[in-house]
Amino acid sequence: MNTHQRKVPSAAHREAHKAFRQADTKAVMSEYERAQQAFHANRERLKAERLAREAAAGGERKRKKS
Repeated sequence: MNTHQRKVPSAAHREAHKAFRQADTKAVMSEYERAQQAFHANRERLKAERLAREAAAGGERKRKKS
């Protein structure tokens, strides 16, 4: 007798596993997408702040030269 036989999952068990795996994949992707959106939003905010500082500094330089 073989004591190391592997149990074969039932069709219901396989379908349940497949459904949970798909749900987990969607959750991971949505977390990734949220992180990417937050990163891009922060980058755009910082870029706007930098451009505003550079524009203000450029205006001050023009006033000092004149």
